Amino acid sequence: MKLVHIVMAAWVMLLVHGATAEGEVKTFHLEEVTISDVHAAYLSGATTATRLAQAYLERIQAYDQAGPKLNVVIFLNPRALEEAAALDEHLRTTGKFVGPLHGIPVLLKDNVNTKDMPTTGGSLTLAGYSPATDAAITQKLRSAGAIILAKVNLHEFAIWGETVSSIRGQTLNPYDLTRTPGGSSGGTGAGVTANFAIAGIGTDTINSIRSPASANSIVGIRPTLGLVSRAGIIPYSSTQDAVGPLARTVTDAAKMLNVLVAYDSNDPATAWSVGNTEKDYTKSLKADGVKGKRIGVLRSFFGNAPIHEEVNTVANQAVEDLKRSGATVVELNTPDLDSGKISSDISVHLYELKPAINAYLVAGNAPVKSLEEIISSGKFHPNIGDNIKKAQSLELDDGYRLRLQKRSELQQRVMKIMADDQLDAIVFPHQKRLVVPVRETQVERNGGLGSVTGFPSIVVPGGFSSPTPPARLGVPVGIEFLGRPWSEKLLVEIGYGYEQATKHRRPPPTTPPLEAAR
Repeated sequence: MKLVHIVMAAWVMLLVHGATAEGEVKTFHLEEVTISDVHAAYLSGATTATRLAQAYLERIQAYDQAGPKLNVVIFLNPRALEEAAALDEHLRTTGKFVGPLHGIPVLLKDNVNTKDMPTTGGSLTLAGYSPATDAAITQKLRSAGAIILAKVNLHEFAIWGETVSSIRGQTLNPYDLTRTPGGSSGGTGAGVTANFAIAGIGTDTINSIRSPASANSIVGIRPTLGLVSRAGIIPYSSTQDAVGPLARTVTDAAKMLNVLVAYDSNDPATAWSVGNTEKDYTKSLKADGVKGKRIGVLRSFFGNAPIHEEVNTVANQAVEDLKRSGATVVELNTPDLDSGKISSDISVHLYELKPAINAYLVAGNAPVKSLEEIISSGKFHPNIGDNIKKAQSLELDDGYRLRLQKRSELQQRVMKIMADDQLDAIVFPHQKRLVVPVRETQVERNGGLGSVTGFPSIVVPGGFSSPTPPARLGVPVGIEFLGRPWSEKLLVEIGYGYEQATKHRRPPPTTPPLEAAR
């Protein structure tokens, strides 16, 4: 090993491990740590927020534009270490944490406003644009003590699902570098699974929190529409946009959700959450959370062709694991529920994109003022060209209103299914086939049921496909649980029970501990 590598490895060891006044090193392993692990280490002196942030920055340096070149980060927070040092000083002088996310490094999808860093939506049309104020959730994260470590890549303007943008290019899946990380929040998903931070934020208009969760063997929660404020986020569809956490465990996702929920007068949809929120979703973290639950299996969301076999194997095992964990499993007969038609025939996202993004661009004094200007500039990835041009041509007309009517009918249909069979949740694989290779378009994802209805769902790791040369562990497959509006508490309970019974999470082999890599 070269001398410089020895020195660098020793530097990371000191950063992460820390030392007592007597020189005793207290061991703290960075990879796969949880919020609880970190807070215990802060209190014991095993590490500090400054050392932890620096260690994550080391991993980003080693694996984002070097090594596997995951291409996750758009912008590093230049004040991250300064913010961490201030948190360390607060803990040293008061003996208390600033809040429930004290010193927790997080990744922020780059469609979430940050007043001190650019917010680009992944588009060259917004290169260098910094909003005047933070998004509501950015404010909440900072008030809770989180360190916004980086703004990360997304599918441009969150419009599709491969996480490719004109400003950063294609993000890669850490489990299989020939595949996409899902999307549109794939930068957050790939970064969290590769241990670039402890947790992160995604947004979801059709699949976009749950797709990266599924593709990256992590947990994603799409909350009920209105549970979390969307104010200050580059919008897509006011009817369907949601924002939520991505984390490596259900526990950390629940802790993130605790910080995000609240009424916000700047997002009228959150008025519906009043009286429907929980103060602490971690109270639902019960190891036997699946026991006694009635869960419906949505077989119409399973594929039946050879290309679906890998996912079906994992999903069928998940059903058996639910039974083994004490759930009553109900096979649903729902041929009328077709995930593809829900997204293509009912979803209103393209109808609402133009008015939504125009309002954001004008209000924020952005360098472009309309979707039309974005199209005219040519400064966007060709991947989104057809969608934004179609959105520009659409109006909120009778076709739009018909979709809203169908949406209402779909909501009623799902509620009746759950009532008829006395279900606590519905389960299905998040996508019918494995996440697609780079340069292919995402297909056969099942997230439209949650996003079009506005109902909450959680995706948890379900296991892996068969190993292949580019995917030594296999490709991750996520299991989705969908519930009634405001049932996040119950979904966390089921998701945690399933997670603890199966323990499918495995870190990707392309981003090992730096000491091992060197």
